[in-house]
Amino acid sequence: MSADEQRLALALRRLYALAPGGMKPGLAAMEEACSLHGHVESAFPVIHVAGTNGKGSTCAMVEAMALAAGLRVGMTTSPHLSRFSERIRLNGAPLADGSLADVLERAIDTRVFLTFFEAAMLAAFLAFRDAHVDLAIVEVGLGGRLDATNVVPEPVASALVSVGLDHCEYLGNTLAKIASDKAHVAKRGRPFVLGPALALEAREAAYRVANERGARILEACDAPVSDTLSLSLRGAHQVQNAQVALRLGELAGLSPRACAEGLRTAKWPGRFELLATPEGPVLLDGAHNEAGMRALLATLASEGLHPRAAVFGAMGDKDWRTTLTALAGVVASRIYLAPAGRRAASCEELSLVFPGFHAHSMAEALAEARTLAGPAGLVLVTGSLHVVGEARSVLLGLPRDPPVAL
Repeated sequence: MSADEQRLALALRRLYALAPGGMKPGLAAMEEACSLHGHVESAFPVIHVAGTNGKGSTCAMVEAMALAAGLRVGMTTSPHLSRFSERIRLNGAPLADGSLADVLERAIDTRVFLTFFEAAMLAAFLAFRDAHVDLAIVEVGLGGRLDATNVVPEPVASALVSVGLDHCEYLGNTLAKIASDKAHVAKRGRPFVLGPALALEAREAAYRVANERGARILEACDAPVSDTLSLSLRGAHQVQNAQVALRLGELAGLSPRACAEGLRTAKWPGRFELLATPEGPVLLDGAHNEAGMRALLATLASEGLHPRAAVFGAMGDKDWRTTLTALAGVVASRIYLAPAGRRAASCEELSLVFPGFHAHSMAEALAEARTLAGPAGLVLVTGSLHVVGEARSVLLGLPRDPPVAL
């Protein structure tokens, strides 16, 4: 193990020690920490993206657009699939071990108690300032109003991609309440882009909050995706995400050529990602809620793909009964695996809804799925990004840091 690897391992142990504290909604600690680091949150231009589904894909598209324009680009998203370093990217690649160890140490050593997510976000901001990025793309963690990313004072633009019933225990149990919370990423005098997938109830709530906050509201559907543009990310739902990304790219001053190139080249692992493994094809998709599962099943149908077996696992606080019911109508053979990260829905709970094989490891789950699907049959892995991340690590032989649902 190199010196940088040793430093990073120690820094990650310190960071992961903060995880049991969970989430503490509020901006005070993050604002104080950023101030102690010279208001690092204001050191670079930001595109700020909120939403229930699609915000990560939208971020990936904007990142690819900015890279195609020749900019120096930072991006921070969550959660990670395999390595924590995926959460902090420079110029399209995870932050190098030595640089990541450095910013994590500085963030954790700040004289303010920070949660796991706050420390990770502060580390991302430090990395972006150190690298003198021309543009940082920042994905909201949870909601918007009290999310640690919302310390960004004047983004180039912010966006609300979509709103669904998720994290209701924190954000509220209606689309209007959830949209109101997420719409707080809108800032006075700054452009705020609304995605075309927003239901009327959510759109009206977002409009109300954004107007109260003095933002300049723009509709993403006013920047339609031309038939001449090619999207690398698959599915009709990605067309709607691309509309948001195009509008954000325009607001960031990126050329039409760079935007088109970004849509053509964007990559977002674990979202309708088809792997050709030696044992047979495997499709990875982190459809962890009803809207995500609807999008997955619609894309399978549009591409004429028919999975013969599915590896499924879900967190206990998700609406897994709805997603599993939708999946069971399409895939007859199910293998259940409880994901790590926080309390999972047990295999026994899942089997009470629809019978399935109980696996004790991802290797066992994939092997059983392949037996059921046959060498040419498609295996689907879905239900939780943590399950998808573990499967991706096993299939591609990638090293893996522990998952954290923060």
